[in-house]
Amino acid sequence: MLCSGLAQAEPDADGFTNPLEQLNFNPHLNQHEFERASLDALQVYDPWESWNRRVYHFNYRFDEWVFLPVVDGYRYVTPRFVRSGVSNFFSNLGDIPNLVNSLLQFKGKRSMNTTARLLLNTTIGIAGLWDPATRMGLPKQSEDFGQTLGFYGVPDGPYVMLPLLGPANLRDTGGKVFDFVAEDQINFLNVAEVSSDHPEITALRVVDLRHTTNFRYGQLNTPFEYEKVRYVYREARKLQIAE
Repeated sequence: MLCSGLAQAEPDADGFTNPLEQLNFNPHLNQHEFERASLDALQVYDPWESWNRRVYHFNYRFDEWVFLPVVDGYRYVTPRFVRSGVSNFFSNLGDIPNLVNSLLQFKGKRSMNTTARLLLNTTIGIAGLWDPATRMGLPKQSEDFGQTLGFYGVPDGPYVMLPLLGPANLRDTGGKVFDFVAEDQINFLNVAEVSSDHPEITALRVVDLRHTTNFRYGQLNTPFEYEKVRYVYREARKLQIAE
């Protein structure tokens, strides 16, 4: 590992400096530290790894053969402003479980922020088709029941690769179910009830979710992508719970 020991350097004739000449090797970081960090990345509780890898492979192929072609078609036939409105609408619905979980975690400032977002986007933003709240300095704050359980000390449990939904753990899987039920019972803007009679709304929401998710299977260009995704998911959830 290298640490920066950069000092002011005279520019070369072409206007650039030689920063590598000013870098020193950090003697406190050695091979043992590298090995410890690598081992930590591999030590994720994954007792169902064999099954999880099969699901991961299924998700990879489904994404490649079904999901992404559908998303590409959706982008091709739908104008940008319509896609933006659809994403904003479903994002506004998602602020309902965000608010519920912020309250359950006694996050007063975040609860007020999400409440203000709901009021502004549902009214001025016309049912959430626009997002004036973000322009007014009220960015979206994501909270879910998995984070709420973690906030109260519930351990994450075994790592789980969910079909189509991707990486999770046992705690977060239960959290997803709670959030779905909560949103369905609250029935904000009557969307849940209408969706039960019009499955195309649910299908549109699924397509929009994949459209707004940047992750692509295989993009890490490594044979150890499964391990990397697993490790990053665990560490990201720790940060989200701690914030």
